[in-house]
Amino acid sequence: MFDVLILGGGVSGMSCALVLGSAKNKPFVIDKKIGIITHQKNSSLQEALINNGYGIAPGKLGSDLLAESIQHLSKTYPHIVQISNEKVLKVEGDSPEFTITTNKNIYKSKMIVVGIGAANTFAIEGLMQYVEPHQKIPVEKQRIQLKNNDHKVAEGIFVIGTLAGLRSQLAIAAGSGAAVATDILTLWNGGIQTQSHDSIKK
Repeated sequence: MFDVLILGGGVSGMSCALVLGSAKNKPFVIDKKIGIITHQKNSSLQEALINNGYGIAPGKLGSDLLAESIQHLSKTYPHIVQISNEKVLKVEGDSPEFTITTNKNIYKSKMIVVGIGAANTFAIEGLMQYVEPHQKIPVEKQRIQLKNNDHKVAEGIFVIGTLAGLRSQLAIAAGSGAAVATDILTLWNGGIQTQSHDSIKK
């Protein structure tokens, strides 16, 4: 049983995992089991050339950044369970017990974070009732989003990145994943507003 399982290893999903991972020493996080299904094939970053990403050297290939993000998470926060080469097919149940079926395995989690991307090929059974046309991408591109209120789709279900109805911009996607990570940390901290920082002073 995961406490939270992130579906998707693109910009928003990896950002969410990194922030959750960085909070590992907080007392309310120590016993939490966090996982991410690192499916990156559909990420729009696969074809990106990044010249305008804060903190990223100009000319960076999005495909390289995706691969490096997996290594970054493994090296810095190895306690985060990475599930590779699996695609989510179905989500069943309600908070606090969801069943997530992939093409290879079945997982249980108390919460899920959906960061799959906004392509209209989205077809996760159990989440289709939340699908609506994307509000910030031109209609002719036929992109979708999940109905949500500040990233929250339903109790125990969060959505991040372009699938949350945000514009397709690396910095926005990364911020979206980080924002939901802090929302989850706040829930785990009994509702007390929470974030996670490292400091050279410590």
